[in-house]
Amino acid sequence: MISVDEAVARIVAAFGPREAETIALDKAFGRVLAEDAKARLDQPPFPVSAMDGYALRAGDAASAPAVLRVIGSAPAGHPFEGHVAAGEAVRIFTGGVVPDGADAIVIQEDTTQAGDQVTLREAARVGRHIRKAGLDFSRGATLAAAGRRLRARDLALLAAGDVESVRVRKRPRVYFAATGDELSRPGEPRKPGGIVASSGYGLSAMIATWGGEAHDLGILPDTTEAFASLPERARDADLIITMGGASVGDHDLVRSALAPKGFVLDFWKIAMRPGKPLIFGRLGETPLLGLPGNPVSSLVCSILFLKPALAAMLGETHQTVLHAARLARDLAPNDSRSDYLRAGLSVRDGERWTEPFPVQDSSMQSAFAAADCLIVRAPHAPAAVAGSRVEVVLLDDV
Repeated sequence: MISVDEAVARIVAAFGPREAETIALDKAFGRVLAEDAKARLDQPPFPVSAMDGYALRAGDAASAPAVLRVIGSAPAGHPFEGHVAAGEAVRIFTGGVVPDGADAIVIQEDTTQAGDQVTLREAARVGRHIRKAGLDFSRGATLAAAGRRLRARDLALLAAGDVESVRVRKRPRVYFAATGDELSRPGEPRKPGGIVASSGYGLSAMIATWGGEAHDLGILPDTTEAFASLPERARDADLIITMGGASVGDHDLVRSALAPKGFVLDFWKIAMRPGKPLIFGRLGETPLLGLPGNPVSSLVCSILFLKPALAAMLGETHQTVLHAARLARDLAPNDSRSDYLRAGLSVRDGERWTEPFPVQDSSMQSAFAAADCLIVRAPHAPAAVAGSRVEVVLLDDV
């Protein structure tokens, strides 16, 4: 068996970034940039007023009160086309272009206008209430760097920079199949001794959340012929995933059925719980990840191994983020495998506290669905007492 860290490193090393494509900005939410997105203009493009008031020459109102002649107005989107000379002012509104000749704004609360004259009750200062051209960013500035997954805030920023399209990584195509004669779809008649196939629904959602395209190949029966059909059915995949057939047993056919099709094993078995029987290798030129058939094991392995694989294909840097929390109850010493305990999470006095569920059976999907985090225990970790610090993976983050 190999360690979790070694397994992650070997899986990630098998993938490179996918090719890029250009898409419209309004389709780019959640996509990963393949190249820097740069501003196409200064923002703001010209000096604008930050307040409603009067644009003027600061030297004409160095002390208050001062009386100036109003020669026009400058609402946002309608610049004043003349020049502000000595003794003159222009009525201006937030976002309005600062007129030529003006170098200060006095806000309207500090003024009184009567006819074409305005009395200023506050002295002006050069640059006061003026947003300089390029205050936010300049033309050519990098607004979002390659490798960034675009959020709502990023899209708004890029739009402000007059960016109408972006170069992003194509979504990795992930083909997956559940395996086992005992499986049936939800709502279908169950076979004698059969169970409902469930992992694929969680896996598909995870793939989409992490930036991939999920392609469900359905349920493969436990036959050599069914497994041997995978290369043809997933011929344009960037990654093939099987769920089941990875542990020891008479019906575990992934390796034996696919070897004649060009499958080369990289590793099998990881020193972890849940999820020990994991396979990784190549089916021809396409990486293949054989997840355990146990639903909880399958989804925990997806968090730890599939997510970084997708990140590598998208040109992202990825590392499983561990957070500190305090234990709400004692934990016994760990054995030789990394352990990922399903647990609840609460906040007391500004600190996270975590309580592992009393039963950690890897078949219990209800516990996994209810969990807020996974407590990470290293191999041979000593006993831990309530109140001590542990590391956790926050499940809402994945």
